[in-house]
Amino acid sequence: MKIEKLAGIDIGSNAIRLLIVNVITDKDEDAPSFKKSAIIRVPIRLGADTFITGKISDKNALRMQKAMSAFKLLMDVHGVKKYKACATSAMREATNGVEVVESIFNKTGIEIDIIDGKKEAEIIFSTDLSSIIDPDKSHLYVDVGGGSTEITVFSNGKIINSKSFKIGTVRYISKKSKHPIWIEMENWIKENTQNLKNLSLIGSGGNINKLFKMSGELMGKPLSLIYLKAHYQFLKKMSYEDRIIELGLNPDRADVIIPATKIFISTMQWSGAYKIYVPKIGLADGIIKNLYFNKL
Repeated sequence: MKIEKLAGIDIGSNAIRLLIVNVITDKDEDAPSFKKSAIIRVPIRLGADTFITGKISDKNALRMQKAMSAFKLLMDVHGVKKYKACATSAMREATNGVEVVESIFNKTGIEIDIIDGKKEAEIIFSTDLSSIIDPDKSHLYVDVGGGSTEITVFSNGKIINSKSFKIGTVRYISKKSKHPIWIEMENWIKENTQNLKNLSLIGSGGNINKLFKMSGELMGKPLSLIYLKAHYQFLKKMSYEDRIIELGLNPDRADVIIPATKIFISTMQWSGAYKIYVPKIGLADGIIKNLYFNKL
């Protein structure tokens, strides 16, 4: 048996995550198993800078640098052999994104790739969905982030189409999520799913993971559109403070969970889906899979 430690760093618009995974290979097994060893999440809301001012602030650039320094130390302690760091919409839209990345590399030695929406969707989609996907049916894969929503349509085990939209939770609460983009996403989903029957959603991202946990549903079971609609109204009626105190949500989750729920409900309605599966996977998981198979 061989155990290799890999790490993925996801620099999102709402938070930065470090995922450390044990990749276990056994000569008696056909495929390696990926076991999560540690997850560290730092609530640096880069999108609040980019979507309002167009650039990463000096304060958050310094916080990013400190986070990367801490992540490097943690990876050393864990004995990580290989890692990859990817930044998404907030960094790719920031006018000083490349400058911040270069500064962090010079001071920490951590190299950050700023990836486009298409690459982000490809990495997320590469995660193992075999446990929930029926190859004979159609699915709409929806990953809702702080700055963008990545959507992939696939049927009979094949990708039909994929697109990234500038609709995200931090962008929404920053009032930078423009109405024409919503119409564009609605039309795109309807056009690409109109001939697909019995379609269901696969949801990805921290907010849908939290919604699933709050539901108390068993892992592998889907959430219904009816449940999401009811829970959306329940959350909207609560104050920001009550969502933190009564529901135990983190401060940086208590505000964005509402627009995230709205996005998932909208995509379900536009595609005609009545249920959504939540495999609890994300960009960091995809980074590690791609890293292991030398695709990054």
